[in-house]
Amino acid sequence: YTPIRWAARLPRMLVRATTSMSKVFDIMDEDPQVADKSTAVHPVIQGYVDVEDISFGYNEYDDVLKHVTVSIKPGEMLGIVGPSGVGKSTLINLIMRLYDVREGSIKIDGIDIRDYSQDALRSQIGVVLQETFLFSGTIYENLAYAKPSAEREEVIRAAKLSGAHSFIMKLPDAYNTKLGEMGYTVSGGERQRISIARAILHNPRILILDEATSSLDTETEKSIQDAFTNLIQDRTTIAIAHRLSTLRNATKLLVLHKGRVAEIGTHEELMRSNGIYYGLVMAQRQMSRMVGTDEKIKPPEDKT
Repeated sequence: YTPIRWAARLPRMLVRATTSMSKVFDIMDEDPQVADKSTAVHPVIQGYVDVEDISFGYNEYDDVLKHVTVSIKPGEMLGIVGPSGVGKSTLINLIMRLYDVREGSIKIDGIDIRDYSQDALRSQIGVVLQETFLFSGTIYENLAYAKPSAEREEVIRAAKLSGAHSFIMKLPDAYNTKLGEMGYTVSGGERQRISIARAILHNPRILILDEATSSLDTETEKSIQDAFTNLIQDRTTIAIAHRLSTLRNATKLLVLHKGRVAEIGTHEELMRSNGIYYGLVMAQRQMSRMVGTDEKIKPPEDKT
């Protein structure tokens, strides 16, 4: 009776398959929200970024960013700070053109990014995220993923600049050591060094650091600051961080509040202005003192 049972089930299976396929085809047929123009250009980027009076929202009724203007030059580092939900990551996404602005424009080297091909734009932007994405394979393969055509010497040089080379050489098979899925066989700090090495190897003109050290403890974060110094050298860098100490290399700070530019300037200028940034810094310093005090408190002796 098995063939008969299969024949009885077949119509129901076909209906389910047809329904599933129609949903897949609907997604494939959907027009992309961000599309290249037929005249899209593919220039080599120098790194001059101009955000000119942009406004953007994920729906028609509420703008996440409102009339934001800021400029960054090659060799400069812009730190974007502010409470959660003020549009910091949204601004980064707009610069990478994951979305198009509703008002205003974003220009790179004087060209509106809507006139770039998306491939040309994003291939010249490097990103270091809070969560490092590593793949099942060797450490060398994970490093070379950033530039498959790289010579072995280039890969090792990038690892040395990121501070990854020393811990890699201590592993049983050095660069041929196998990593598990997501790289969980190495520590968070070591994964982040690999991510920084990949960014150095990629050698982008524009670098984005999106909460790149927020998941690390303070000691590990301090140990990779030199690696970040090597990474941001001679390129346009845009960094988001809740931990303000990680923005010590920033040449300019942009403070967002309720989607608008509340303050802009250097650390010293903003501290003197006694505004939002000053309040954030003082709050974090107070938290650091509280943590330090807690660590010094010894547990009561057991007198039993």
